[in-house]
Amino acid sequence: MGFAATDLFDGRLLGLRAGARGAALALTGVFASVAIGGDALAQPAPVQMRIEQQRVEWNDQFDTTMRSLQAVESSFPTLSPDTATYVETAIQRYSMIVQQGGWQPVTSGRKAMRLGMRDEHVVSLRRRLMVSGDLEQTAGLSDTFDSYVDAAVRRFQLRHGLTPDGVVGQSTLVAMNVSANVRLGQLETNLVRLRSMSGFLGDRYVMVNIPAAEIEAVENGRVRSRHTAVVGKIDRQTPILNSSIYELNFNPYWTVPVSIIRKDLIPKMNEDPAYLEKNRIRIFDWKGNELAWQQINWNTDEATQYQFRQEPGEINSLGSVRINFHNSHQVYLHDTPSKSLFGSDYRFHSSGCVRVQNVRELITWLLESTTSDWSRARVDETIRSGSREDVKLGNKIPIYMSYVTAWATAEGVIHFREDIYNRDGVLMSEAAVGSASLQ
Repeated sequence: MGFAATDLFDGRLLGLRAGARGAALALTGVFASVAIGGDALAQPAPVQMRIEQQRVEWNDQFDTTMRSLQAVESSFPTLSPDTATYVETAIQRYSMIVQQGGWQPVTSGRKAMRLGMRDEHVVSLRRRLMVSGDLEQTAGLSDTFDSYVDAAVRRFQLRHGLTPDGVVGQSTLVAMNVSANVRLGQLETNLVRLRSMSGFLGDRYVMVNIPAAEIEAVENGRVRSRHTAVVGKIDRQTPILNSSIYELNFNPYWTVPVSIIRKDLIPKMNEDPAYLEKNRIRIFDWKGNELAWQQINWNTDEATQYQFRQEPGEINSLGSVRINFHNSHQVYLHDTPSKSLFGSDYRFHSSGCVRVQNVRELITWLLESTTSDWSRARVDETIRSGSREDVKLGNKIPIYMSYVTAWATAEGVIHFREDIYNRDGVLMSEAAVGSASLQ
């Protein structure tokens, strides 16, 4: 079955929660060792009271941090009818920030800033986080990267689609140094996009947000599950379109598109003539006759005249399943054997199709909600069998391949993503200020 977005987010927070609790225990342990190391019984009562007070204050601060981080994720879909209204409110807020001078760039030394550091550059970091509302105004302008700053950085990272590790490395610094004026421009541009998609999209639908590299499965106005995605490279962009999912292919063949034959397969064959055999790719003419690779002149584009088909299996580029929807771009959603890419902040690696993390959750929902006699157990068994099976959905499910780089939620959280395909028309070149020297 699918899972609620809040459950997913709670899962993501387990690591943060464990790490923060560990830090609390470590901090308490330091206090305790100081007391015990001398003579615990000899310590005056006020010292013990201060130790206990610091422990309680830290725990209170941790709980507040967790509530703040949990509020970043919403169970409402990005294309909710109300999202445009939330963005209008965000535009008012960012207009005020711009009128007041925006924020100054975060400066940095040669090392990334992180919890426990004392560094003069932490002051500029605090100022930046205060202006955007990630850090409370009462947190002060100390040069110490304390747990308040750590929580604020994680919140900022979550709002910008970055790994919430609390470390101000290059990608986080670049995002922080995009000006308030540019962010305002993104909100204004995306308000138009969101308004155009504010009508009824269906009781059930799938939305791919290309710049966020994320997929939402939406049912009855709530996000049933969210999935990290890998989408098209800058020079092989995933298209923006509306269509309907009509079919799933289990353990599919992969027919190599002509563009990939030309750009990738021919160069790889010139480097390694065994490439096709290693990747279980066979060659056919359009009458179904199989050819040997030696029959093709790889120094020309002759290979583009033939069909290259990869057999099903563990190394198949489509993984265990392909999700089909009608379109003229020959793109689709699919599984992938390259799972490691899902863990990256930058997930623009495909040739236009969309790779789906935890694809079994998505296809189980697609099947259970439209087609009789399908369950997660049957999905798992079909994939495990390795046999080819094509399943037509009983009812087509709309899919919206969208381009949204800025949006806001019912909780008042404002999200931004990189304008990876340069469609916003807002100059972002200034964003790299101060980032090149980080280690």
